[in-house]
Amino acid sequence: MPEDNHQNICDKKIFSRLYEKYAKDLHDYLYYKFGERFNPNDKTQEAFIKLWENCKKVKSAKAFLFTTANNLTLNEIKHQKVVLAYQKLTPKQYTNETPEFLMEKDQFLQKYQKAISNLSEEQRVAFVLSKIEGKKHIEIAEMLGVTKKVVEYRIYSAFDKLKTELKGFNIK
Repeated sequence: MPEDNHQNICDKKIFSRLYEKYAKDLHDYLYYKFGERFNPNDKTQEAFIKLWENCKKVKSAKAFLFTTANNLTLNEIKHQKVVLAYQKLTPKQYTNETPEFLMEKDQFLQKYQKAISNLSEEQRVAFVLSKIEGKKHIEIAEMLGVTKKVVEYRIYSAFDKLKTELKGFNIK
């Protein structure tokens, strides 16, 4: 059978016959060698995709398929080892900030949350949608069913209220 003739592998009918002939054997080979954990079905499919992409260069389809599938699985195993090694690394538990800075940051966050809660419902919704979620004024107006000018007024009045409540902090 001329299936290993590299000039004919690119023919769809011959490629289909190659798939029918080697797919189960390749899957079983990967399953018995590496187990179900590394997806032998996926590796079999990937090997056939690579065969199709390189059909003009391949001299022996069977050798190419088995070598490619084996290498794909070994690469995934190596990747899993890197992932596991990275997961074992503990992130640094220190910062370059001084304790005073960290304390001031917490205090500001508490004051900021209190100031936000003191806004009216309309101001808070418009402010949060604009400044925290990054929505445009026209989008907020459509969401709330009001005009763009009303949204702008609510946001700017919320800013004024926040500036008075958060004196001592540089708010722009």
